Amino acid sequence: MRLRTLLAATSVVLGTATALAGIATPAAAGTTHVMANWEMNEPPGAHSMIDYSGNGLTGRIGREVGLDTRVGDGTGYRFAKLTPDTPPTHPQHVVTVADSNLLDPGNRDYTVMLRLRTTYHFGNVVQKGQATVPGGNWKIQIPNGVVQCLFRGSAGQVIVSSPRRYNDGRWHTIACERQESDIVLRVDGDTVARHAGRTGRIDNDWPLSIGGKTDCDQEEVGCDYFAGDLDWVEIDADE
Repeated sequence: MRLRTLLAATSVVLGTATALAGIATPAAAGTTHVMANWEMNEPPGAHSMIDYSGNGLTGRIGREVGLDTRVGDGTGYRFAKLTPDTPPTHPQHVVTVADSNLLDPGNRDYTVMLRLRTTYHFGNVVQKGQATVPGGNWKIQIPNGVVQCLFRGSAGQVIVSSPRRYNDGRWHTIACERQESDIVLRVDGDTVARHAGRTGRIDNDWPLSIGGKTDCDQEEVGCDYFAGDLDWVEIDADE
């Protein structure tokens, strides 16, 4: 079961209990919609990553990405290990999705979720934009096996890190939630870290990339290629 479904179910239970107790509750901040849902179940030889959200955000799969990787109960993409900051670049190691305002948080509450498995200690898993691009950026990365969520916008940058490493070779569900005044990191359904701070509007014209950066040279700018397996990626936003 997806984390999004678990959270929705929890919300319904809590709302019902509150109503029975006769306690008034504030109006919901907004309705959550699925912006993108990539199940990553394409067969070997596929070139397109299908978006099951209905929004048509199809991705381009690089030729170096392993497809139909099966480990335990997960089937997804495999990203081979590449030595960090060592030329040449490997643009075919990355999956890209063309720019869309659905992939930009804007001023909304915004959640990026994925399921990963790795034994390595580096890499940008998914991102849109890079550190100095106009309009801000966001990403999930895993330096030294520690999961990090980063959001940078018009009001500043906030990064939150897991208190432990998750490069243990097991599948883990990661959720990075950008809210109005903080960033929340959940792993396997548990809140493991939270950092207060406003990031403001995030809206850039870059593609979304999975598995590393799109603009890098492995010399002055490292490509931060992810090494490991991805089962699925989903993006939700409030409207």
